[in-house]
Amino acid sequence: MLQKEQPTTNRNYKDTVFRMLFSDRKNLLSLYNAISGSDYDNPEMLEIVTLENAIYMGMKNDLAFIIDTDLFLYEHQSTYNPNMPLRDLFYISSEYQKLVDHKSLYSSALQKIPAPQFVVFYNGTVKTKDYWVNHLSEAFENLSGEPKLELEVLTLNINEGYNKELMEQCQSLKEYARYVHCVRKYAKELELSEAVRLAVDECIQKGILSEFLRANKAEVISMSIFEYDKEEEERKLRKAEYEAGVADGFANATKTAAIALAARKMDYAEIAEILNITVEDIQQWVSK
Repeated sequence: MLQKEQPTTNRNYKDTVFRMLFSDRKNLLSLYNAISGSDYDNPEMLEIVTLENAIYMGMKNDLAFIIDTDLFLYEHQSTYNPNMPLRDLFYISSEYQKLVDHKSLYSSALQKIPAPQFVVFYNGTVKTKDYWVNHLSEAFENLSGEPKLELEVLTLNINEGYNKELMEQCQSLKEYARYVHCVRKYAKELELSEAVRLAVDECIQKGILSEFLRANKAEVISMSIFEYDKEEEERKLRKAEYEAGVADGFANATKTAAIALAARKMDYAEIAEILNITVEDIQQWVSK
């Protein structure tokens, strides 16, 4: 039989505005209805099963809940992450361990478990599609035939201007997208802390998440500064990794070309001039 456990809070995890907003059952049910096409009106139907103490790679799942015997894992991401299926595999394993009475696994009766659904809400600045799907099998090395284990993650772009029909079905999500857009607008010209404060004040004045922002103003400002600081650091890291990769790729291509030309008995000095390297480089590569 399934067992229920009360989650414990881990304060070492930095919360996000998205998670805080949709931790409200009414907002979460509205989001679920918009995605699933359902029309439930009782937020108490949601059984919240988020594992507050489960952290993977410095982040934990944002929201997990059961409704209609299905288990939904919702996560917000501001950067593209192709490893979400693997992360969700770890997470869903922990969910099932918490939900299932381990003794029942050794009985002759089939242990029923809620079917999982994985959704990521993306509002980074790299991807420009409305949605995309990642599969766990994309990470398998030397896969032949159909994968024996699969996990599918749907990612929805929740930037302003994307998935308009979804936004119209969920007012909280639509207004969240407008708030993020407002922060980024000011952040282009101002210090981040000032940009966030101006965005919060403007949204309150314009009725964008106004009740939520008034009630949680200090926390939202702190969270937003943390989120966008982190987003900028990750952007710088990706740029550095890309530049390093380009440099490594160019160096490897140069080395391969030099060895190939030397094998054809081309003069080392001529090779060096063509590839803008030294004769000593060629001698070292050829001798290995």
